[in-house]
Amino acid sequence: MPKTRDYDQRNDRVAALLQNTIQQLGPELAANPQMAEILNRMVDDQLRKYDESQNGKGVPADGGLSDLIGLGKDSPKDLGDAQVSGGVVDYDDTVTSDRILATADLYYLYVHERLGVFRVINKLQELFRAGTLRISNGEGAYGLYRFDKHNILRYHQRDRMRAYRRVFGYTTVDPGPGARPNPQFHGLFSHFIGEVAKYWRDKRVSEVVRERSNDPTFGSMAIVRRAGLDLRNNMKNASYGYINVLRVETSQALAEAFKVLDAPDLKAQFGADNAWEMIELVLWQYFHESVHASTMNRMAVSGREILRWLAEPFVLQKSRTDFETLLYRIAEYSEEWLSSTEGMQMNRPTPPPRQVYMQGPPPSGARRDPVVGRSNGLMPSQRVVG
Repeated sequence: MPKTRDYDQRNDRVAALLQNTIQQLGPELAANPQMAEILNRMVDDQLRKYDESQNGKGVPADGGLSDLIGLGKDSPKDLGDAQVSGGVVDYDDTVTSDRILATADLYYLYVHERLGVFRVINKLQELFRAGTLRISNGEGAYGLYRFDKHNILRYHQRDRMRAYRRVFGYTTVDPGPGARPNPQFHGLFSHFIGEVAKYWRDKRVSEVVRERSNDPTFGSMAIVRRAGLDLRNNMKNASYGYINVLRVETSQALAEAFKVLDAPDLKAQFGADNAWEMIELVLWQYFHESVHASTMNRMAVSGREILRWLAEPFVLQKSRTDFETLLYRIAEYSEEWLSSTEGMQMNRPTPPPRQVYMQGPPPSGARRDPVVGRSNGLMPSQRVVG
């Protein structure tokens, strides 16, 4: 641990070094604003290396308390000779990535669950058990059988809904005994995506309207960083428990469901070309619902990539160049998520080109009204008189 006098003088020496360097650079610093960022980065790197080299050296067992209060013959006679701590590990440096990654995958699974993938599989299993589907020993028939048997060992729909409620605040089910929902997630998530998109829009504007495109952009790193850290801390506190295991198990179930939906014998029953068309056709034919399948799938992919970005220490970068380079990974994903959300609010999904099948007995073959109205055996005609 450094002495108090050395610790205070170090800050003064750093300030004097920066002022002298700025005075010497003068016009060059004004001509190239990026030199200020480079200069501060070099000073911070040197200070960090010095602190790392001194870490753990000369630390007494009592943390310097005996010297401070004057115990022992070697106790300092001046406060400047007492040892002082430079601080502790930052709060945002202690977040582990596994729970954030699990939350990202859980968001991807939630969007597909809301889309209706598992409802479609359950409906196909119901039709398969009733003998309505004209399949018996094909790939789809065997896949439906195995999915049904695997479902006995998996978490049930109630468990998944409770997880979505507890982590994201989505759905309206009870989160379970002792658990509580997380209604703050969606607001923080939307705010972070909006700030990322705004940062890159400001960057594009500044590159166009400014004389030198290499000048620092209009965007604020601090706003994006604060929004990202708030969202990450929210996910960190809401992702304990069985979330990690559930996302692994449900991801396997989702992959198995799409394998079943892509079976040739099942697709032939509905005239579908792929698994996505199977989902749209079954939802329209049996649930009378048309869904934004493409839009919701892109929302799931974009949202997962954005949350995965927060699992890494990218948001703590201090250099503007490094921060913008790393933030570029989710710039387009943020715009895509926003445009998908706006599209779902403005447009209604287009149903597939097929008549809705109505369950129940077939309609009667008799006409509701006769083609020609008859009265006493005479055909009706227009009145000639009166």
